[in-house]
Amino acid sequence: MKLIIAIIKPSRLEEVRQALNVLDIHGMTVTEVKGYGRQKGHSEIYRGTEYAVHFLPKLKIEIATDDELADAVGIAIRDAAQTGRIGDGKIFILDLVAVTRIRTGETGAAAL
Repeated sequence: MKLIIAIIKPSRLEEVRQALNVLDIHGMTVTEVKGYGRQKGHSEIYRGTEYAVHFLPKLKIEIATDDELADAVGIAIRDAAQTGRIGDGKIFILDLVAVTRIRTGETGAAAL
């Protein structure tokens, strides 16, 4: 099993969700996060005062999947989230040691 963590622009969430539905992936966790990398933030003007915004809003998507689907899920997220501009995000694919469905007690792939 694999855990896929993707950091994307908030505006690309619906496209990513639709791309994952095509792969029959319907479960994911989405968290609003802030971060910075090569974008290094930007300046904004609020009530006439300019200030720097170093941490930009992003979304973190977490998906647990079978080993066989992990690469396809990563490619689907990449293709759906890509705008070609700096700040499109990152995708991390990690080994997932164990999963338990709390309601039924199922473990492993059956719990996904």
